[in-house]
Amino acid sequence: MADKFAIITGASTGIGFELATLAAKNGYDILIAANEALINDAGADLKQFGTGVQAVEADLSTIEGVDTLIAAAAGRRIDLLCANAGHGLGHGFLDQQVKDWRFVVDTNITGTIYLLQQVLPAMVARNDGKVLVTGSVAGYIPGAFQAVYNGTKAFIDSFTEALRNEIKDADGVTLTTLMPGPVDTEFFDRGGMNDTSVGTDPNKSDPVDVAKDGWDAVMAGKPSIFSGWKTKVQGVLANVIPGSVLAEQHRNMAEPGTAEQ
Repeated sequence: MADKFAIITGASTGIGFELATLAAKNGYDILIAANEALINDAGADLKQFGTGVQAVEADLSTIEGVDTLIAAAAGRRIDLLCANAGHGLGHGFLDQQVKDWRFVVDTNITGTIYLLQQVLPAMVARNDGKVLVTGSVAGYIPGAFQAVYNGTKAFIDSFTEALRNEIKDADGVTLTTLMPGPVDTEFFDRGGMNDTSVGTDPNKSDPVDVAKDGWDAVMAGKPSIFSGWKTKVQGVLANVIPGSVLAEQHRNMAEPGTAEQ
């Protein structure tokens, strides 16, 4: 058993898997979770690094699913939490089913902040621990044809900023927000965005690079990081460009049928 223990959610693929890889390579025992059976394959792969690996399939959009994850930690001290689980959804809001947008809201917001509320008190009490939360530059942009997703990331970006202030006296606790742009993962396929410009863009960020940016930031105690210089520019411009213009720009990327033929 290693002397360091990390929980990483949304770790079956993409950014979460790469964060789990970094944790294992850096000597952490890891507990990984996702809402799909593929998490077990990820767990088997991550054992190659020689630390303890436990995989849990749980619906992290629910209180019960998060409770299942916490129970799997069996009371062990949590040194690092990477709250990365998230879900996207494309198309116009009026065309979306309630169950679909509810799943996005409950995964990205409810499950995430409930997990933080379960893990952070012990870290604050002992004044030691690291938390990385995956937000997004999308939280700065009114997301036409991705309105619910961008709205949830706006919540996460704002919530973590506020929470950082609330726990600032616990200066041994690191709470970092990772804000990537479009990343080359299954996100766009799962969100039904394969016929959009952003979904088919060949220049999306590599999840390996995004995870490394987040890892370095949380280890350094940074409050937040935009992953990649293009994303940083987007974040800066979003504070000066009118929302109506940003929404129209986003429409040009995310509206169904905008993919280049």
